Amino acid sequence: MAMLKFENKSKKKRERKTFKEFDYEKSILRLQKLRPKYLNLKLLVPVLAVSLFGVLMVYSASWYNAQNFHGNRFYFFTSQFIGLVIGIIALTMTYHLDYKIYRKRAWWILGIAVALLLVVFLPGIGIERLGARRWIGIGGFTIQPSELAKFAFIIFAASVAAKASKENREEKLTLKKFLLILAAGGTLCGIILLQPNLSIVLTLGATMITCLFLFGARWRHLLVLFIPVLVVIPIMLVAEPYRIARLVAFVDPWATPRAEGFQLIQSLFSLGNGGLFGRGFLNSTQKYMFLPFSESDFIFSIIGEEFGLVGSAIFLLTLGFIVWQIFKVGLRSRDTFARYVCFGIAALIFIQSSINIAVVTGSIPPTGLPLPFVSFGGTSLAVFLAGIGIVLNIEKSNRQADGYVIS
Repeated sequence: MAMLKFENKSKKKRERKTFKEFDYEKSILRLQKLRPKYLNLKLLVPVLAVSLFGVLMVYSASWYNAQNFHGNRFYFFTSQFIGLVIGIIALTMTYHLDYKIYRKRAWWILGIAVALLLVVFLPGIGIERLGARRWIGIGGFTIQPSELAKFAFIIFAASVAAKASKENREEKLTLKKFLLILAAGGTLCGIILLQPNLSIVLTLGATMITCLFLFGARWRHLLVLFIPVLVVIPIMLVAEPYRIARLVAFVDPWATPRAEGFQLIQSLFSLGNGGLFGRGFLNSTQKYMFLPFSESDFIFSIIGEEFGLVGSAIFLLTLGFIVWQIFKVGLRSRDTFARYVCFGIAALIFIQSSINIAVVTGSIPPTGLPLPFVSFGGTSLAVFLAGIGIVLNIEKSNRQADGYVIS
């Protein structure tokens, strides 16, 4: 009898032990196996979070105008959501595609970008809106080639600079390579300026100069470049009457409160209405046909109104964290081309975000430029997500080279 009790106790102990092992050890091991081995979640998660937040903000900023002008409050939201889905698919594809292929096809990528920019001028294919031809119509969808051109330039410039670095142990760009990158960027800027799209030209131009600096351009070459830049930019700003009007409105928006100064004034009202913690999601008042382009160029004003200073700060810190993560991937890369691509993409996101927010807050003269990952525009969202996929592929290569193992 005593022997039987002893055996029962031993059996219960073994069952408890087995139960504990199954609950804690085996289950944890199984969960670890489900974790992506080489995927940088510190970059992917905030990017997807900001992109999803952007889709929701597009709805919040646009539903009223969408209902009044299109008879469907989800008009802009649906388009942006499709852009998000396409962007996630593009991100997945670029994540699984070896980034080295871009280096081998850099000239082709640049050529395709130039060709697409020229296609917008073809009758029946190019689409004109508000006096500008910036889009290509394919079925019921539109594509803005200038969004692709920014990334095409980064890949081309990184390829040229990486080759120069391999040939030159000092990792300095020779004058020939410097001029080649300058010619590529200048060609893209020139075509985009004809559309016209000055905001993208300024963004691409600033990205080009930043890339040249990060890719090892010599100081004397950069100083010589700044001379024509300082001359050309003022000429472009006053070349069109509407640009002069925007400059005047920037200096004193209250001088023309119902004309050129109207948009900036409404943007400042929107930011001011947000206060410290905001009016709450969907509770913005400026979107009720007060603030033009509230779902695109001025969406940060709606963010400020609905989430206040605290929410806006958290959003900006998240964008800054994304830029820093991309830059870190580049710093860890042993491949010069991969490092330069990451530097270029990080610079582009930082520059475009900074210009957009500076315009919205009245820090620089008004110019139409989307906020990366957030503003309405399916092409912009999809292309930026595809760019993130390239960075994630580079990080995967970094971790594979380092023998990364999840602990």
